[in-house]
Amino acid sequence: MARFLYQAYDSSGGKLQGEVEASDVTKAKQQIAEQQLMLVEIKEDGDTVAGLDIFQRNKVSIQEIEYLTAELSLLLNSGVTIDRALGIIRRNSTSAPQAKLVAQLHDAVRRGESLSDALGEHQAVFNPLYLNLISLGEASGTLPTIFSRLAEDMKFQSELKRKVIQALIYPGVIFSVCLLCILFVFNYIVPQMQSLFDGLPELPFYTAVLLGVSNWIVSYQWILLAMVLASGVGIYMARKSPSSAAAIDAFIARVPGFSGMITRVERIRFNTAITLMLESGILIDRCLEMAVGSIKNRELKQGLTSAKDRVKKGATLSIALRSSPVFDDFSMSLIEVGEESGELAPVFGEISARARREFESAVDRMTSLLEPALILVMGGIVGGVVVTMLLSIVSVNEVGF
Repeated sequence: MARFLYQAYDSSGGKLQGEVEASDVTKAKQQIAEQQLMLVEIKEDGDTVAGLDIFQRNKVSIQEIEYLTAELSLLLNSGVTIDRALGIIRRNSTSAPQAKLVAQLHDAVRRGESLSDALGEHQAVFNPLYLNLISLGEASGTLPTIFSRLAEDMKFQSELKRKVIQALIYPGVIFSVCLLCILFVFNYIVPQMQSLFDGLPELPFYTAVLLGVSNWIVSYQWILLAMVLASGVGIYMARKSPSSAAAIDAFIARVPGFSGMITRVERIRFNTAITLMLESGILIDRCLEMAVGSIKNRELKQGLTSAKDRVKKGATLSIALRSSPVFDDFSMSLIEVGEESGELAPVFGEISARARREFESAVDRMTSLLEPALILVMGGIVGGVVVTMLLSIVSVNEVGF
Protein backbone atom coordinates (compact mmCIF):
# COMPACT_ATOMS: atom_id res chain seq x y z
CA MET A 1 0.00 0.00 0.00
CA ALA A 2 1.28 3.45 -0.94
CA ARG A 3 0.43 6.76 0.68
CA PHE A 4 -0.88 9.61 -1.49
CA LEU A 5 -1.08 13.28 -0.54
CA TYR A 6 -3.83 15.34 -2.08
CA GLN A 7 -5.42 18.78 -2.22
CA ALA A 8 -9.15 19.08 -2.83
CA TYR A 9 -12.25 21.21 -2.30
CA ASP A 10 -15.18 20.06 -0.19
CA SER A 11 -18.87 20.64 -0.93
CA SER A 12 -18.82 24.02 0.84
CA GLY A 13 -15.92 25.27 -1.29
CA GLY A 14 -13.27 24.98 1.40
CA LYS A 15 -9.80 23.87 0.37
CA LEU A 16 -8.27 21.03 2.35
CA GLN A 17 -5.25 18.77 2.36
CA GLY A 18 -5.12 15.12 3.31
CA GLU A 19 -3.71 11.70 2.60
CA VAL A 20 -5.05 8.30 1.66
CA GLU A 21 -3.53 4.84 1.46
CA ALA A 22 -4.18 2.82 -1.68
CA SER A 23 -2.49 0.32 -3.98
CA ASP A 24 -2.26 2.84 -6.84
CA VAL A 25 -3.26 6.37 -7.77
CA THR A 26 -6.51 5.24 -9.41
CA LYS A 27 -7.74 3.63 -6.20
CA ALA A 28 -6.65 6.72 -4.29
CA LYS A 29 -8.73 8.96 -6.58
CA GLN A 30 -11.72 6.66 -6.07
CA GLN A 31 -11.43 7.00 -2.30
CA ILE A 32 -11.29 10.78 -2.60
CA ALA A 33 -14.32 10.83 -4.92
CA GLU A 34 -16.29 8.71 -2.43
CA GLN A 35 -15.74 11.46 0.13
CA GLN A 36 -17.50 13.89 -2.25
CA LEU A 37 -14.35 15.96 -2.69
CA MET A 38 -13.26 17.72 -5.87
CA LEU A 39 -9.64 16.71 -6.44
CA VAL A 40 -7.12 19.42 -7.33
CA GLU A 41 -3.76 17.66 -6.95
CA ILE A 42 -2.56 14.24 -5.89
CA LYS A 43 0.92 12.76 -5.59
CA GLU A 44 2.56 9.78 -3.98
CA ASP A 45 4.29 10.54 -0.71
CA GLY A 46 7.85 9.73 -1.65
CA ASP A 47 9.59 12.85 -0.41
CA THR A 48 10.61 11.46 2.95
CA VAL A 49 14.12 10.04 3.07
CA ALA A 50 13.98 6.69 4.81
CA GLY A 51 17.21 7.22 6.69
CA LEU A 52 15.93 10.50 8.15
CA ASP A 53 12.49 9.21 9.13
CA ILE A 54 13.62 8.61 12.70
CA PHE A 55 14.09 12.35 13.15
CA GLN A 56 10.50 13.15 12.17
CA ARG A 57 7.71 13.20 14.73
CA ASN A 58 4.94 10.75 13.85
CA LYS A 59 2.83 10.94 17.01
CA VAL A 60 0.19 13.46 17.96
CA SER A 61 1.31 15.54 20.93
CA ILE A 62 -0.74 16.26 24.05
CA GLN A 63 -0.82 19.94 23.07
CA GLU A 64 -2.37 19.03 19.71
CA ILE A 65 -5.07 16.92 21.40
CA GLU A 66 -5.75 19.84 23.73
CA TYR A 67 -6.02 22.17 20.71
CA LEU A 68 -8.36 19.75 18.91
CA THR A 69 -10.61 19.45 21.96
CA ALA A 70 -10.73 23.22 22.55
CA GLU A 71 -11.52 23.93 18.90
CA LEU A 72 -14.28 21.31 18.79
CA SER A 73 -15.73 22.78 21.99
CA LEU A 74 -15.78 26.27 20.49
CA LEU A 75 -17.24 25.18 17.15
CA LEU A 76 -19.89 22.83 18.56
CA ASN A 77 -21.05 25.42 21.10
CA SER A 78 -21.35 27.87 18.18
CA GLY A 79 -23.82 25.54 16.47
CA VAL A 80 -21.46 24.01 13.90
CA THR A 81 -22.07 20.34 13.11
CA ILE A 82 -19.36 17.81 14.01
CA ASP A 83 -18.71 17.03 10.34
CA ARG A 84 -18.15 20.68 9.44
CA ALA A 85 -16.16 21.33 12.64
CA LEU A 86 -13.69 18.56 11.80
CA GLY A 87 -13.43 19.92 8.25
CA ILE A 88 -12.54 23.38 9.55
CA ILE A 89 -9.91 21.99 11.92
CA ARG A 90 -8.59 19.76 9.15
CA ARG A 91 -7.87 22.78 6.96
CA ASN A 92 -6.00 24.51 9.81
CA SER A 93 -3.86 21.62 11.04
CA THR A 94 -0.33 22.74 11.85
CA SER A 95 1.57 19.43 11.77
CA ALA A 96 1.56 16.23 9.73
CA PRO A 97 0.52 13.92 12.64
CA GLN A 98 -2.33 16.23 13.60
CA ALA A 99 -3.46 16.60 9.98
CA LYS A 100 -3.46 12.82 9.54
CA LEU A 101 -5.48 12.25 12.72
CA VAL A 102 -8.09 14.91 11.95
CA ALA A 103 -8.35 13.71 8.34
CA GLN A 104 -9.04 10.15 9.51
CA LEU A 105 -11.65 11.36 12.00
CA HIS A 106 -13.29 13.58 9.38
CA ASP A 107 -13.39 10.80 6.78
CA ALA A 108 -14.86 8.34 9.30
CA VAL A 109 -17.62 10.76 10.31
CA ARG A 110 -18.40 11.51 6.65
CA ARG A 111 -18.77 7.75 6.07
CA GLY A 112 -21.50 7.69 8.72
CA GLU A 113 -19.55 6.50 11.76
CA SER A 114 -20.21 8.08 15.13
CA LEU A 115 -17.53 10.33 16.58
CA SER A 116 -16.97 7.97 19.52
CA ASP A 117 -16.37 5.05 17.14
CA ALA A 118 -13.98 7.18 15.06
CA LEU A 119 -12.07 8.23 18.18
CA GLY A 120 -12.07 4.63 19.42
CA GLU A 121 -9.89 3.64 16.47
CA HIS A 122 -7.13 5.79 18.01
CA GLN A 123 -6.96 4.47 21.57
CA ALA A 124 -3.23 5.17 21.68
CA VAL A 125 -4.08 8.87 21.38
CA PHE A 126 -7.35 9.19 23.35
CA ASN A 127 -7.55 7.70 26.84
CA PRO A 128 -10.56 5.65 28.05
CA LEU A 129 -11.91 8.58 30.07
CA TYR A 130 -12.00 10.77 26.96
CA LEU A 131 -13.68 8.07 24.87
CA ASN A 132 -16.29 7.24 27.52
CA LEU A 133 -17.28 10.87 27.98
CA ILE A 134 -17.63 11.42 24.21
CA SER A 135 -19.79 8.30 23.97
CA LEU A 136 -21.92 9.57 26.85
CA GLY A 137 -22.22 13.00 25.21
CA GLU A 138 -23.43 11.47 21.95
CA ALA A 139 -25.98 9.29 23.72
CA SER A 140 -27.36 12.16 25.83
CA GLY A 141 -27.12 14.90 23.20
CA THR A 142 -24.74 16.96 25.33
CA LEU A 143 -21.63 16.65 23.16
CA PRO A 144 -20.87 20.43 23.15
CA THR A 145 -21.00 20.47 26.96
CA ILE A 146 -18.79 17.38 27.20
CA PHE A 147 -16.20 18.93 24.90
CA SER A 148 -16.26 22.13 26.97
CA ARG A 149 -15.56 20.17 30.15
CA LEU A 150 -12.86 18.09 28.46
CA ALA A 151 -11.20 21.25 27.12
CA GLU A 152 -11.18 22.80 30.59
CA ASP A 153 -9.81 19.61 32.13
CA MET A 154 -7.05 19.24 29.51
CA LYS A 155 -6.04 22.87 29.99
CA PHE A 156 -5.93 22.25 33.73
CA GLN A 157 -3.84 19.09 33.29
CA SER A 158 -1.49 20.89 30.89
CA GLU A 159 -1.00 23.68 33.42
CA LEU A 160 -0.34 21.10 36.12
CA LYS A 161 2.26 19.37 33.96
CA ARG A 162 3.91 22.72 33.22
CA LYS A 163 4.19 23.48 36.93
CA VAL A 164 5.68 20.03 37.64
CA ILE A 165 8.29 20.53 34.90
CA GLN A 166 9.02 24.04 36.13
CA ALA A 167 9.47 22.75 39.66
CA LEU A 168 12.06 20.22 38.40
CA ILE A 169 13.87 22.37 35.82
CA TYR A 170 14.71 25.35 38.02
CA PRO A 171 16.58 23.40 40.73
CA GLY A 172 18.09 21.21 38.01
CA VAL A 173 19.62 24.22 36.23
CA ILE A 174 21.08 25.57 39.47
CA PHE A 175 22.45 22.13 40.36
CA SER A 176 24.03 21.80 36.91
CA VAL A 177 25.74 25.18 37.26
CA CYS A 178 27.05 24.19 40.68
CA LEU A 179 28.35 20.89 39.31
CA LEU A 180 30.08 22.56 36.35
CA CYS A 181 31.78 25.07 38.66
CA ILE A 182 33.04 22.30 40.92
CA LEU A 183 34.33 20.27 37.94
CA PHE A 184 36.08 23.37 36.59
CA VAL A 185 37.88 23.95 39.89
CA PHE A 186 39.06 20.34 40.25
CA ASN A 187 39.92 19.90 36.55
CA TYR A 188 41.80 23.15 35.89
CA ILE A 189 42.44 25.30 38.96
CA VAL A 190 43.79 22.67 41.35
CA PRO A 191 45.98 20.83 38.78
CA GLN A 192 47.65 24.10 37.72
CA MET A 193 48.64 24.80 41.31
CA GLN A 194 49.85 21.24 41.94
CA SER A 195 53.36 22.11 40.68
CA LEU A 196 53.81 24.35 43.74
CA PHE A 197 53.93 21.29 45.96
CA ASP A 198 56.30 19.15 43.89
CA GLY A 199 59.47 18.21 45.80
CA LEU A 200 58.07 18.86 49.26
CA PRO A 201 58.96 16.09 51.72
CA GLU A 202 55.56 16.20 53.42
CA LEU A 203 52.24 17.79 52.56
CA PRO A 204 49.64 19.01 55.03
CA PHE A 205 46.71 16.65 55.41
CA TYR A 206 44.18 19.05 53.85
CA THR A 207 46.47 19.64 50.87
CA ALA A 208 46.93 15.91 50.26
CA VAL A 209 43.15 15.39 50.40
CA LEU A 210 42.52 18.24 47.96
CA LEU A 211 45.09 17.00 45.46
CA GLY A 212 43.86 13.42 45.82
CA VAL A 213 40.25 14.44 45.08
CA SER A 214 41.41 16.45 42.06
CA ASN A 215 43.48 13.57 40.68
CA TRP A 216 40.59 11.13 41.18
CA ILE A 217 38.13 13.39 39.35
CA VAL A 218 40.56 13.93 36.45
CA SER A 219 41.23 10.19 36.15
CA TYR A 220 37.74 8.75 36.63
CA GLN A 221 35.22 11.46 35.78
CA TRP A 222 34.39 9.94 32.37
CA ILE A 223 33.88 6.52 33.92
CA LEU A 224 31.63 8.13 36.52
CA LEU A 225 29.67 9.92 33.78
CA ALA A 226 29.27 6.64 31.85
CA MET A 227 27.97 4.95 35.02
CA VAL A 228 25.43 7.74 35.58
CA LEU A 229 24.22 7.52 31.97
CA ALA A 230 24.05 3.72 32.15
CA SER A 231 22.02 3.98 35.36
CA GLY A 232 19.63 6.43 33.68
CA VAL A 233 19.17 4.12 30.69
CA GLY A 234 18.72 1.16 33.03
CA ILE A 235 15.99 2.94 35.00
CA TYR A 236 14.27 3.97 31.75
CA MET A 237 14.30 0.39 30.47
CA ALA A 238 13.23 -0.98 33.86
CA ARG A 239 10.12 1.23 33.84
CA LYS A 240 8.90 -0.70 30.80
CA SER A 241 8.60 -3.79 32.98
CA PRO A 242 5.47 -3.69 35.19
CA SER A 243 7.18 -5.28 38.21
CA SER A 244 10.26 -3.05 38.01
CA ALA A 245 8.15 0.06 37.37
CA ALA A 246 6.02 -0.74 40.42
CA ALA A 247 9.15 -1.09 42.58
CA ILE A 248 10.53 2.24 41.30
CA ASP A 249 7.21 4.01 41.92
CA ALA A 250 7.04 2.53 45.42
CA PHE A 251 10.55 3.84 46.15
CA ILE A 252 9.77 7.32 44.78
CA ALA A 253 6.54 7.47 46.77
CA ARG A 254 8.57 7.01 49.97
CA VAL A 255 11.41 9.48 49.27
CA PRO A 256 11.16 12.36 51.77
CA GLY A 257 10.22 15.59 50.04
CA PHE A 258 9.09 13.91 46.83
CA SER A 259 6.37 11.74 48.35
CA GLY A 260 4.23 14.71 49.35
CA MET A 261 4.55 16.34 45.93
CA ILE A 262 3.65 13.11 44.10
CA THR A 263 0.66 12.51 46.37
CA ARG A 264 -0.66 16.03 45.72
CA VAL A 265 -0.26 15.66 41.96
CA GLU A 266 -2.10 12.33 41.94
CA ARG A 267 -4.78 13.78 44.23
CA ILE A 268 -5.36 16.54 41.68
CA ARG A 269 -5.56 14.07 38.77
CA PHE A 270 -7.88 11.65 40.54
CA ASN A 271 -10.32 14.19 41.97
CA THR A 272 -10.43 16.26 38.78
CA ALA A 273 -11.32 13.15 36.75
CA ILE A 274 -14.07 12.13 39.20
CA THR A 275 -15.50 15.67 39.24
CA LEU A 276 -15.63 15.75 35.46
CA MET A 277 -17.43 12.41 35.28
CA LEU A 278 -19.88 13.09 38.11
CA GLU A 279 -20.87 16.37 36.45
CA SER A 280 -21.50 14.37 33.27
CA GLY A 281 -23.92 12.03 35.07
CA ILE A 282 -21.76 8.91 35.43
CA LEU A 283 -22.34 6.68 38.46
CA ILE A 284 -19.71 6.74 41.19
CA ASP A 285 -18.52 3.14 40.76
CA ARG A 286 -17.90 3.77 37.06
CA CYS A 287 -16.24 7.10 37.95
CA LEU A 288 -13.81 5.34 40.26
CA GLU A 289 -12.97 2.74 37.63
CA MET A 290 -12.05 5.36 35.00
CA ALA A 291 -10.43 7.82 37.42
CA VAL A 292 -8.02 5.14 38.66
CA GLY A 293 -6.68 4.96 35.10
CA SER A 294 -5.56 8.60 35.36
CA ILE A 295 -3.14 7.79 38.19
CA LYS A 296 0.49 7.48 37.07
CA ASN A 297 2.22 6.25 40.23
CA ARG A 298 1.61 2.50 40.50
CA GLU A 299 1.98 2.44 44.28
CA LEU A 300 -0.85 4.92 44.76
CA LYS A 301 -2.84 3.39 41.90
CA GLN A 302 -2.85 0.00 43.63
CA GLY A 303 -4.40 1.50 46.77
CA LEU A 304 -7.12 3.26 44.78
CA THR A 305 -7.82 0.08 42.82
CA SER A 306 -8.44 -1.73 46.11
CA ALA A 307 -10.79 1.08 47.17
CA LYS A 308 -12.67 0.78 43.86
CA ASP A 309 -13.11 -2.96 44.38
CA ARG A 310 -14.42 -2.39 47.91
CA VAL A 311 -17.03 0.09 46.63
CA LYS A 312 -18.20 -2.48 44.05
CA LYS A 313 -18.64 -4.98 46.88
CA GLY A 314 -20.92 -2.59 48.76
CA ALA A 315 -18.63 -0.54 50.99
CA THR A 316 -19.33 3.16 51.37
CA LEU A 317 -17.10 5.54 49.48
CA SER A 318 -15.66 7.23 52.57
CA ILE A 319 -14.70 3.90 54.17
CA ALA A 320 -13.18 2.52 50.96
CA LEU A 321 -11.05 5.63 50.29
CA ARG A 322 -9.88 6.12 53.88
CA SER A 323 -6.96 3.70 53.49
CA SER A 324 -5.58 5.51 50.43
CA PRO A 325 -2.76 8.05 51.02
CA VAL A 326 -4.24 10.17 48.22
CA PHE A 327 -6.88 11.47 50.66
CA ASP A 328 -6.05 13.18 53.96
CA ASP A 329 -8.37 13.43 56.97
CA PHE A 330 -9.90 16.72 55.89
CA SER A 331 -10.67 15.35 52.43
CA MET A 332 -12.33 12.30 53.97
CA SER A 333 -14.49 14.57 56.13
CA LEU A 334 -15.65 16.40 52.99
CA ILE A 335 -16.43 13.10 51.24
CA GLU A 336 -18.51 11.94 54.21
CA VAL A 337 -20.51 15.17 54.07
CA GLY A 338 -20.92 14.73 50.30
CA GLU A 339 -22.23 11.20 50.74
CA GLU A 340 -24.79 12.34 53.30
CA SER A 341 -25.99 15.24 51.12
CA GLY A 342 -25.78 13.37 47.82
CA GLU A 343 -23.61 16.14 46.31
CA LEU A 344 -20.27 14.48 45.60
CA ALA A 345 -19.25 16.47 42.51
CA PRO A 346 -18.71 19.78 44.39
CA VAL A 347 -16.86 17.91 47.12
CA PHE A 348 -14.37 16.29 44.76
CA GLY A 349 -14.00 19.60 42.94
CA GLU A 350 -13.13 21.33 46.22
CA ILE A 351 -10.61 18.62 47.12
CA SER A 352 -8.96 19.05 43.71
CA ALA A 353 -8.86 22.84 44.10
CA ARG A 354 -7.33 22.59 47.59
CA ALA A 355 -4.75 20.08 46.36
CA ARG A 356 -3.81 22.44 43.55
CA ARG A 357 -3.31 25.35 45.95
CA GLU A 358 -1.23 23.14 48.24
CA PHE A 359 0.86 21.95 45.30
CA GLU A 360 1.53 25.48 44.08
CA SER A 361 2.55 26.55 47.60
CA ALA A 362 4.83 23.52 47.94
CA VAL A 363 6.47 24.28 44.58
CA ASP A 364 7.07 27.89 45.58
CA ARG A 365 8.59 26.81 48.91
CA MET A 366 10.80 24.20 47.27
CA THR A 367 12.17 26.53 44.61
CA SER A 368 12.71 29.37 47.11
CA LEU A 369 14.63 27.04 49.46
CA LEU A 370 16.61 25.07 46.90
CA GLU A 371 18.14 28.09 45.20
CA PRO A 372 19.99 29.48 48.26
CA ALA A 373 20.75 25.94 49.48
CA LEU A 374 22.48 24.96 46.24
CA ILE A 375 24.30 28.28 46.04
CA LEU A 376 25.54 27.78 49.59
CA VAL A 377 26.74 24.28 48.72
CA MET A 378 28.57 25.54 45.64
CA GLY A 379 30.01 28.50 47.55
CA GLY A 380 31.05 26.23 50.41
CA ILE A 381 32.88 23.78 48.12
CA VAL A 382 34.57 26.45 46.00
CA GLY A 383 35.35 28.56 49.05
CA GLY A 384 36.73 25.53 50.88
CA VAL A 385 39.01 24.75 47.92
CA VAL A 386 40.25 28.36 47.83
CA VAL A 387 40.92 28.42 51.58
CA THR A 388 42.69 25.05 51.40
CA MET A 389 44.89 26.24 48.53
CA LEU A 390 45.78 29.44 50.40
CA LEU A 391 46.68 27.49 53.52
CA SER A 392 48.76 25.11 51.39
CA ILE A 393 50.63 28.00 49.77
CA VAL A 394 51.32 29.49 53.19
CA SER A 395 52.66 26.15 54.39
CA VAL A 396 54.95 25.95 51.32
CA ASN A 397 56.36 29.39 52.10
CA GLU A 398 56.96 28.41 55.72
CA VAL A 399 58.83 25.27 54.62
CA GLY A 400 60.92 27.29 52.14
CA PHE A 401 61.76 29.84 54.79
